[in-house]
Amino acid sequence: MVRGLGALLAAILLVGTAEQGRAFDFPDVQKAAQELSKEQFKEPAKIPDWLLKISYDQWRQIRFRTDKSLWRERDLPFEIQFFHPGLFYDRTVVINQVDSAGVHAVPFTPSLFEYANLDFASKVPQDLGFAGFRIHYPIKKPEYKDEVIVFLGATYFRALGRDQGFGASARGISIDTALPKGEEFPFFKEFWLVRPTKKAAELAIFALADSPSLSAAYKFVVRPGEQTTVAVDVSVYRRRPIEKLGVAPMTSMFYHGENTKRWFDDFRPEVHDSDGVLLSLANGEWLWRPIDNPERLSVAAFSAPGLRGFGLIQRDHDFDHYQDLETHQQDRPSVWITPRGDWGNGHVELVEIPTGADFNDNAVVSWVPELPADSLEPLSFSYTMNWYGTDPTRPPDGRTVQTRRETGAKPTYERFIVDFEGKRLAQLKDDTVLRAVVTVGSGEKSGRIVEQLVTKNTITGGWRLVFQVEPAGNEPVELRAFLDRGGEALTETWTYTLVR
Repeated sequence: MVRGLGALLAAILLVGTAEQGRAFDFPDVQKAAQELSKEQFKEPAKIPDWLLKISYDQWRQIRFRTDKSLWRERDLPFEIQFFHPGLFYDRTVVINQVDSAGVHAVPFTPSLFEYANLDFASKVPQDLGFAGFRIHYPIKKPEYKDEVIVFLGATYFRALGRDQGFGASARGISIDTALPKGEEFPFFKEFWLVRPTKKAAELAIFALADSPSLSAAYKFVVRPGEQTTVAVDVSVYRRRPIEKLGVAPMTSMFYHGENTKRWFDDFRPEVHDSDGVLLSLANGEWLWRPIDNPERLSVAAFSAPGLRGFGLIQRDHDFDHYQDLETHQQDRPSVWITPRGDWGNGHVELVEIPTGADFNDNAVVSWVPELPADSLEPLSFSYTMNWYGTDPTRPPDGRTVQTRRETGAKPTYERFIVDFEGKRLAQLKDDTVLRAVVTVGSGEKSGRIVEQLVTKNTITGGWRLVFQVEPAGNEPVELRAFLDRGGEALTETWTYTLVR
């Protein structure tokens, strides 16, 4: 039941690798993905319908038996545990382990799981298959292996650094996000886990993804630590032209923050897993865009030739700003993408989707390459992901720490209060004269600044910019601002889309 075309191709490839006396590696997965793309897409077999109708509580009661973890008996630093299909997880994935003797399938059996008092345990097929897996490693204490990265559902995965809890997610690839025709969701159909050595500090994972429009090969190298890094190589083979491809996509939840005009009750001051998007540009500029929960779908594109990096950031780590004793959103990780090699022309895109709850991932960030409309040439991208808490090098100095918004002195005005902090800013004397460089759209037709003021915040040591803007019409307006002294930018560039 769990063996599909990807597994068949892998079996064929393994004969070749054995004959050549070499280990299974990324080129084998690339070849499998390329061959798969030449075939007509076939929907994978779904799991029994009754398993999709169980409740969330029932699914959570199905527990993997930790004493059955892969590699546990070998006293290796990495350990693998598996997820059971059901509820939202309607597809299974083939999982293999790779060692010096070759490739071996990891067989599913219900005896790997505890079903508590659930009355359907005896109905679970013996060859059902896994929904996904998670990797454990002693990231905090040598004697205990913590969960560090999870692959579960479509091409979703999420990781964390040493001092974080899970928050934002990543995806292998995205297709046609926020287009009227609807989004297509590729899915991982097969994984290969490379058995580590006893002193290994990183783990290699290969994956094969599929969808109606493409197939793709992946190599992930996971290195847990204070900042957990994931080096990613992906090769994409298209079956048909794709209007919008999202590379290194990330998703997160943003319900409300200090910049949100709230229309609902919530005792918590802020609720989000990420609060902004950060870009590092080739010209040395750093760009910060706060996320919001808009009234209607919002899509923002950031031109980024020679992109150095971009990320989905949780910058606010103050518990007092969340007041949530259960979710601990102040501990959510940031995710930073550093391209390796030339990604060509394209832009970073932020999609914000309205949500009325705090359990929906409603913010999506990705790199959207410029692709010829009818091209089916293979595509390859390499990048490194960092999952971390606070990093003073991103950006290296002045950064936005708060964005607030209210109606200005007139009903047609909007007032913004933007707080900046940084080492150099804190060292400036209170009477230092700083200039705010504020721009509204692309010209006078977009609107005008009617007031602006920069003052030292003697409480925090930072500096506050207050300005009022009068938009020229009802169309969205792009705002930008940074602090300057004598022609030298002291902060990143704050940017915001003003929607009336």
